[in-house]
Amino acid sequence: MADWKMRSASDADVEAMAELRAVVLRDDLERLGRYDARRVRQRLRDGFGEGHTWVIEVGGAFAGCVALRPTGDAHWLEHFYLAPPAQGGGIGTAVLRELLERCDRDGVPVRLNVLRGSAARRLYERHGFLAETENQVDVFMVRPPSP
Repeated sequence: MADWKMRSASDADVEAMAELRAVVLRDDLERLGRYDARRVRQRLRDGFGEGHTWVIEVGGAFAGCVALRPTGDAHWLEHFYLAPPAQGGGIGTAVLRELLERCDRDGVPVRLNVLRGSAARRLYERHGFLAETENQVDVFMVRPPSP
């Protein structure tokens, strides 16, 4: 696995994250008939929260992002995207494991939504996420805290 780290995201990172979101989600959104070049970027901009979003760097360079947004009864895992060259080498698993360990220490469940048919769903299922509901576009999943 490549050398990686997470750092707090800032407003200066938003456009790189929005662009990455468009690249990573394009195939799945097109398959679902939902790709809109402007909207896919704007949704990240609109959902950006500086206090709970991190940039993932590999070898000191931008390689992805992830957010863990607290809500009343859970944390929402959002905007978890890795650049294609960083995928498949264990970085996503390591990042997810680190975030889930934080939530487990706090006894907090984690929720997320993933696009129907996305390969990312397998990653989440391997880490204990279970499907709760789904619609034509999204599968909503939850992972209870591990003891």
